Amino acid sequence: MQTKEINFSKYSSIKVGETLEVSILEDCKADYSHHYLIGACNNVLIGTQAPKLMTLSKNYDSIKIENNLLIIGAATPSGKVASFCKKNNIANLEFLSHLPGKIGGLVFMNAGLKEYEIFNQLISIKTCSGVKRKEEIAFGYRYTNINEPILEVTLMLEYGFDEEKVAMFKKMRANQPSTPSAGSCFKNPLGDYAGRLIEAVGLKGLRIGDMEFSTEHANFLVNHKNGTFEDAIYLIQEAQKRVFKNFHIWLECEIAVLDERYMGNNSPLLEVNFLKTQH
Repeated sequence: MQTKEINFSKYSSIKVGETLEVSILEDCKADYSHHYLIGACNNVLIGTQAPKLMTLSKNYDSIKIENNLLIIGAATPSGKVASFCKKNNIANLEFLSHLPGKIGGLVFMNAGLKEYEIFNQLISIKTCSGVKRKEEIAFGYRYTNINEPILEVTLMLEYGFDEEKVAMFKKMRANQPSTPSAGSCFKNPLGDYAGRLIEAVGLKGLRIGDMEFSTEHANFLVNHKNGTFEDAIYLIQEAQKRVFKNFHIWLECEIAVLDERYMGNNSPLLEVNFLKTQH
């Protein structure tokens, strides 16, 4: 595979990370089995011991209407899709105008705003092993069991672009900070809100170095300028420990922490989770 250098302190939305060599997936002939696929890095925290990284080539940046379906390359930015939908009067994807990322990543995590999720419109995905229909994929709130690179997605095509929905989604995002972040830090627990729990245990506004749980929205971990991976990890773990101690609720990261010390069953981020399962 060809490679390119990416400076993650500039490329990632949280502005944390070193300059690393990233492989480029051009086609399925390459061996990608030991790589972690990244997209626009809007919900990613890159550590100082990152795994091998890979990104899709620009060959997978495409949008077309075919057989009354919307077919989108997985490397296509959400903003480009939103503009295409507006121009072509396509309905039910208005939320993409306020959901940064690339389509493959949004499908991988079943991204959305409230009940408006990408899987609502999904028909199938194309991977190196073939086409998988929605019915063959396990998915839920910010979760799928997809375990290989998504190359292309096929979505339902319906017409009637709704500007009122765009305004509604803009309002839904109005309380989110503009300071660099990786989006929502934790998934909302069933029947509750991660931001409420973080604020309840006194962590809203807690700042370590230049990393802080935002004073605007407690579930956003923001980087004021020179925040480090270590400071971010400290705050993530502190929130998990305090919320579990006070509410017996384990906060699951929505941010993908890409550091070999914090990935897999031996991750320190899972320490309290292990205790929870033993309770």
